[in-house]
Amino acid sequence: MAVNANDLRKGMAIRHNTDICVVLEVTHRTPGNLRAFVQGILRSIKTGKSMDVRFASSEKVETVPLNTEKMEYSYKSGDDYVFVNPDSFEEVTVTPEMVGDAKNFLIENASVSMTFVEGKVVQLELPASVVLTVADAPEGIKGDSANNVQKLVTLETGVVVQVPLFIKTGEKLKIDTRTGKYMERA
Repeated sequence: MAVNANDLRKGMAIRHNTDICVVLEVTHRTPGNLRAFVQGILRSIKTGKSMDVRFASSEKVETVPLNTEKMEYSYKSGDDYVFVNPDSFEEVTVTPEMVGDAKNFLIENASVSMTFVEGKVVQLELPASVVLTVADAPEGIKGDSANNVQKLVTLETGVVVQVPLFIKTGEKLKIDTRTGKYMERA
């Protein structure tokens, strides 16, 4: 299906120079007395590299259908991460580059949303927050009772976050996956 470049949106998949790319960013520009154009940042599915591309606003662009599925994190195999579809039990192996910072919040059976283009994973999205257990929390310093004093603790995934002094080892915490910050006790 072809659409005008003006209709491109973040997250769409398009065919560009015989390659399939995911649109990371789109900006519509109208410079002074020149014709309007669409500036886009695309990531190639084959190479994983990003590129800046300029389209005429009326140029036709071929879109590629996306398929989004709910998956669960199963285990780590070497450097790669293995996810399972809870309905069909089909396994999908994902590279560390695709997982990115999401690795800090992945625990066994954690639910994620995966987007596929022609059977290849192009995006992995975590829920807005996750519940993780505190693996190591140093004791608060006695007499340190000023307002909003915080300390660093290590969670079960190895990520370190700032939390209030009263948090102890073994407690479950709700963590915001977008910012990596402590939200509340779970």
